Amino acid sequence: MRPVTHLDAYRPTDDLSAVPGPPLPVLTDGWHARVVDPDTRDLDLVHRWMQAPHVVAFWHQAWPRGQWEEELRRQLSGLHSLPVLVSRGEDPVIYLEVYRAARDVVAQVYPARPHDLGLHVAVGELSMTDQGLVRKLLPVVTAALFDADPRCTRVLLEPDVRNRRAIASFTAGGFAPVGEVLLPDKVALLMVRTR
Repeated sequence: MRPVTHLDAYRPTDDLSAVPGPPLPVLTDGWHARVVDPDTRDLDLVHRWMQAPHVVAFWHQAWPRGQWEEELRRQLSGLHSLPVLVSRGEDPVIYLEVYRAARDVVAQVYPARPHDLGLHVAVGELSMTDQGLVRKLLPVVTAALFDADPRCTRVLLEPDVRNRRAIASFTAGGFAPVGEVLLPDKVALLMVRTR
Protein backbone atom coordinates (compact mmCIF):
# COMPACT_ATOMS: atom_id res chain seq x y z
CA MET A 1 0.00 0.00 0.00
CA ARG A 2 1.41 3.38 -0.97
CA PRO A 3 1.65 6.42 1.28
CA VAL A 4 -1.08 9.03 0.84
CA THR A 5 0.82 11.76 -1.00
CA HIS A 6 -1.84 13.70 -2.89
CA LEU A 7 -2.63 15.99 0.07
CA ASP A 8 0.56 18.03 -0.32
CA ALA A 9 4.30 17.50 -0.53
CA TYR A 10 5.85 15.37 2.18
CA ARG A 11 8.47 17.22 4.17
CA PRO A 12 10.52 14.75 6.24
CA THR A 13 12.97 17.50 7.18
CA ASP A 14 10.44 19.77 8.91
CA ASP A 15 11.88 21.04 12.19
CA LEU A 16 9.46 20.09 14.95
CA SER A 17 11.50 21.52 17.82
CA ALA A 18 9.31 24.66 18.04
CA VAL A 19 6.03 22.76 17.73
CA PRO A 20 4.35 22.41 21.14
CA GLY A 21 2.71 19.26 22.37
CA PRO A 22 -0.93 18.71 21.52
CA PRO A 23 -3.31 21.12 23.25
CA LEU A 24 -6.16 20.28 25.57
CA PRO A 25 -9.33 21.29 23.69
CA VAL A 26 -11.60 23.68 25.58
CA LEU A 27 -15.02 22.32 24.71
CA THR A 28 -18.45 23.96 24.48
CA ASP A 29 -22.07 22.83 24.07
CA GLY A 30 -22.18 20.87 27.33
CA TRP A 31 -18.95 18.93 26.70
CA HIS A 32 -15.99 19.07 29.07
CA ALA A 33 -12.45 17.78 28.52
CA ARG A 34 -9.68 17.24 31.02
CA VAL A 35 -6.28 15.63 30.97
CA VAL A 36 -6.21 12.09 32.39
CA ASP A 37 -4.63 11.99 35.85
CA PRO A 38 -3.04 8.57 36.47
CA ASP A 39 -2.83 9.33 40.21
CA THR A 40 -6.63 9.25 40.50
CA ARG A 41 -9.48 6.91 39.56
CA ASP A 42 -8.88 8.00 35.95
CA LEU A 43 -6.34 5.20 35.65
CA ASP A 44 -8.88 2.57 36.71
CA LEU A 45 -11.47 3.99 34.31
CA VAL A 46 -9.16 4.01 31.28
CA HIS A 47 -7.86 0.54 32.17
CA ARG A 48 -11.42 -0.84 32.49
CA TRP A 49 -12.54 0.74 29.22
CA MET A 50 -9.55 -0.70 27.39
CA GLN A 51 -10.57 -4.20 28.54
CA ALA A 52 -14.06 -3.86 27.00
CA PRO A 53 -14.42 -6.24 24.01
CA HIS A 54 -15.78 -3.53 21.68
CA VAL A 55 -12.69 -1.40 22.42
CA VAL A 56 -10.18 -4.27 22.41
CA ALA A 57 -11.35 -5.27 18.92
CA PHE A 58 -9.79 -2.16 17.40
CA TRP A 59 -7.43 -0.69 20.00
CA HIS A 60 -5.58 -3.93 20.84
CA GLN A 61 -4.45 -2.44 24.17
CA ALA A 62 -6.05 -4.69 26.79
CA TRP A 63 -2.93 -4.22 28.88
CA PRO A 64 -2.51 -4.76 32.63
CA ARG A 65 -3.25 -1.76 34.84
CA GLY A 66 0.48 -1.15 35.44
CA GLN A 67 1.19 -0.96 31.74
CA TRP A 68 -1.63 1.56 31.29
CA GLU A 69 -0.19 3.64 34.11
CA GLU A 70 3.19 3.65 32.36
CA GLU A 71 1.55 4.54 29.03
CA LEU A 72 -0.40 7.46 30.47
CA ARG A 73 2.67 8.79 32.28
CA ARG A 74 4.73 8.43 29.10
CA GLN A 75 2.17 10.43 27.13
CA LEU A 76 1.97 13.12 29.79
CA SER A 77 5.76 13.54 29.88
CA GLY A 78 6.22 14.09 26.14
CA LEU A 79 5.15 16.21 23.18
CA HIS A 80 3.59 13.45 21.09
CA SER A 81 0.21 12.61 22.63
CA LEU A 82 -2.17 13.90 25.30
CA PRO A 83 -4.62 11.51 27.02
CA VAL A 84 -7.99 13.17 27.62
CA LEU A 85 -11.30 12.24 29.23
CA VAL A 86 -14.39 13.87 27.78
CA SER A 87 -17.57 14.25 29.81
CA ARG A 88 -21.12 15.02 28.84
CA GLY A 89 -22.64 16.07 32.12
CA GLU A 90 -20.94 14.69 35.23
CA ASP A 91 -19.29 11.47 34.11
CA PRO A 92 -16.60 10.78 31.48
CA VAL A 93 -18.01 9.06 28.39
CA ILE A 94 -15.14 9.19 25.87
CA TYR A 95 -11.39 8.63 26.02
CA LEU A 96 -9.37 10.67 23.51
CA GLU A 97 -5.73 10.77 22.62
CA VAL A 98 -4.87 14.05 20.91
CA TYR A 99 -1.57 13.68 19.08
CA ARG A 100 0.81 15.53 16.79
CA ALA A 101 0.66 13.66 13.50
CA ALA A 102 4.19 14.69 12.49
CA ARG A 103 5.54 12.94 15.61
CA ASP A 104 3.46 9.81 15.06
CA VAL A 105 3.94 6.64 13.03
CA VAL A 106 1.19 7.93 10.72
CA ALA A 107 3.73 10.45 9.37
CA GLN A 108 5.40 7.56 7.55
CA VAL A 109 2.33 7.20 5.31
CA TYR A 110 0.77 10.67 5.46
CA PRO A 111 2.37 14.02 4.57
CA ALA A 112 1.91 15.53 8.01
CA ARG A 113 2.36 19.25 8.43
CA PRO A 114 4.13 20.20 11.68
CA HIS A 115 0.96 21.43 13.41
CA ASP A 116 -1.46 18.74 12.17
CA LEU A 117 -3.30 17.03 15.01
CA GLY A 118 -4.70 13.50 15.19
CA LEU A 119 -7.32 11.88 17.38
CA HIS A 120 -7.80 8.40 18.76
CA VAL A 121 -11.35 7.98 20.07
CA ALA A 122 -12.90 5.32 22.33
CA VAL A 123 -16.36 5.13 23.84
CA GLY A 124 -15.62 2.91 26.80
CA GLU A 125 -19.09 1.84 27.91
CA LEU A 126 -20.87 -0.40 25.42
CA SER A 127 -24.20 1.04 26.59
CA MET A 128 -23.03 4.49 25.39
CA THR A 129 -22.24 3.37 21.85
CA ASP A 130 -24.72 4.08 19.06
CA GLN A 131 -25.98 7.16 20.95
CA GLY A 132 -24.48 9.68 18.52
CA LEU A 133 -21.87 10.84 21.04
CA VAL A 134 -18.89 10.77 18.69
CA ARG A 135 -20.81 12.32 15.81
CA LYS A 136 -21.88 15.21 18.08
CA LEU A 137 -18.50 15.60 19.78
CA LEU A 138 -16.20 15.71 16.76
CA PRO A 139 -17.24 19.13 15.38
CA VAL A 140 -16.87 20.60 18.88
CA VAL A 141 -13.45 18.98 19.39
CA THR A 142 -12.07 20.00 16.01
CA ALA A 143 -13.27 23.60 16.44
CA ALA A 144 -11.61 23.69 19.87
CA LEU A 145 -8.36 22.25 18.50
CA PHE A 146 -8.28 24.81 15.69
CA ASP A 147 -8.87 27.55 18.29
CA ALA A 148 -6.15 26.16 20.57
CA ASP A 149 -3.56 26.00 17.78
CA PRO A 150 -4.11 28.63 15.07
CA ARG A 151 -1.35 27.03 12.99
CA CYS A 152 -3.18 23.70 12.84
CA THR A 153 -4.99 23.36 9.52
CA ARG A 154 -5.91 19.65 9.64
CA VAL A 155 -7.18 17.16 12.18
CA LEU A 156 -7.04 13.49 11.25
CA LEU A 157 -8.41 10.15 12.33
CA GLU A 158 -7.17 6.74 11.19
CA PRO A 159 -9.75 4.08 12.06
CA ASP A 160 -9.30 0.45 11.13
CA VAL A 161 -11.00 -0.07 7.77
CA ARG A 162 -13.11 -2.84 9.36
CA ASN A 163 -14.53 -0.48 11.99
CA ARG A 164 -17.63 0.58 10.09
CA ARG A 165 -19.31 2.02 13.19
CA ALA A 166 -16.41 4.42 13.79
CA ILE A 167 -16.10 5.36 10.12
CA ALA A 168 -19.82 6.20 9.96
CA SER A 169 -19.56 8.31 13.14
CA PHE A 170 -16.44 10.10 11.93
CA THR A 171 -18.04 10.85 8.55
CA ALA A 172 -21.16 12.20 10.27
CA GLY A 173 -18.85 14.28 12.48
CA GLY A 174 -17.39 16.10 9.47
CA PHE A 175 -14.33 14.03 8.53
CA ALA A 176 -13.73 13.08 4.91
CA PRO A 177 -11.99 9.87 3.84
CA VAL A 178 -8.68 10.46 2.07
CA GLY A 179 -7.43 6.93 1.41
CA GLU A 180 -6.31 3.69 2.97
CA VAL A 181 -2.91 3.51 4.64
CA LEU A 182 -0.95 0.63 6.10
CA LEU A 183 0.04 1.17 9.73
CA PRO A 184 1.99 -1.31 11.88
CA ASP A 185 -1.14 -2.73 13.54
CA LYS A 186 -3.88 -2.19 10.94
CA VAL A 187 -5.03 -1.12 7.53
CA ALA A 188 -6.52 2.28 8.29
CA LEU A 189 -8.81 4.67 6.52
CA LEU A 190 -7.21 8.08 6.79
CA MET A 191 -9.91 10.68 7.43
CA VAL A 192 -9.27 14.44 7.56
CA ARG A 193 -11.12 17.56 8.60
CA THR A 194 -9.63 20.85 7.46
CA ARG A 195 -9.91 24.32 8.97
